[in-house]
Amino acid sequence: MKIIGEPHAMQGLAEELRGQGRKIALVPTMGCLHEGHLSLMREGKKRADTLVVSVFVNPTQFGPQEDLGAYPRDFEQDKSFMQEVGVDWVFCPTDKGMYPDGYQTYLTVEEVTQNLCGRSRPTHFRGVATVVTKLFHIVKPHFALFGKKDFQQLVVIRRMVEDLNLDIEIVGCPIVREPDGLAMSSRNKYLSPDERKEALALRKALDRARDLYRNGERSAQVLVDEAHRILGLHPCIRADYVSLCDTGTLTDVETIEGETVMAIAAFAGNTRLIDNCVLTDLGKEGI
Repeated sequence: MKIIGEPHAMQGLAEELRGQGRKIALVPTMGCLHEGHLSLMREGKKRADTLVVSVFVNPTQFGPQEDLGAYPRDFEQDKSFMQEVGVDWVFCPTDKGMYPDGYQTYLTVEEVTQNLCGRSRPTHFRGVATVVTKLFHIVKPHFALFGKKDFQQLVVIRRMVEDLNLDIEIVGCPIVREPDGLAMSSRNKYLSPDERKEALALRKALDRARDLYRNGERSAQVLVDEAHRILGLHPCIRADYVSLCDTGTLTDVETIEGETVMAIAAFAGNTRLIDNCVLTDLGKEGI
C-alpha cells in the first residue's frame, strides 16, 4: 500500500494505470474507518485491478455550526485497516491541495438535494457533489463505491454522474450494521453509553415500518406517524425527519406504490444519525 497526497501526482498515476489497461476502483472516505468502509473496499477489489481509497475530511460539506473540527480522525488506525484489506493506493490530500487560495467553483445538483438532509443542511450536498467530482477527475476511476446508509448521497451522486455524462459506474453497497442493528457510522464514536442504547430507536422505527408494510399498510402517513411514536419513546432521541420518498426523485409520497425508501435522521444527544430502509426491496436485501 502506497500513500499519495498531491492531486497532480495522483492524476499522473491514474493516467499511467489506465494506460496499462488497469481498471481503477475508488472508495471515497473521510477516514475514521469502520467495517462499513471496509466492505466497500472489498467490493472494489472484486471489481477492479487497482483499489484507491481517498481519506479527506471535506470542509465544504460541513455547515458553520457542524462538527468539522471535532470530526473523528485516526489515520494510523485507518492505515492498518486498509493494509489488511489490501488497498493499493491511499489518496490523502490537504485542504489547500483540494481548495487552493482563491477557490470559487462549486457544483450543485438541484432537485434531489432539496428534501431530507437538504432541508436542515442546505449547503451539504453542494460540498459533497463538488468534492466527489474533484475526486473523480483526480483519481479517474472506472468504479466508485458508496454505502446505502447515506441513501440521499448515493442518489445525488448517481444523478450527477448521469447528468454530466461521466464514464464511471456508481456502485451502491448494503448498509453494514453492528450486531445489535445500529448502522455503522464514524459518528457513533460520539455516543455516550446511554445514547448508544437509545440510538437503536432508529432501527426499531424502521423495523416497525417494515412489518406494517409487509402486512399490507401502504399509507405513508401511517408509517411516518408510527416511526415518530417509536422515536418519541426514547428520551435521548430527537427526530430531524422521518420521510417516505420515491427512491429516484426523493420526493415525499402519500401512498407506497413504486420503489419507496423510509429515511430517518435523528439526534441521539448532540449526535446526528441517519438510517433508511427501501421498503419495496425487502425481499432482496432487507435492512
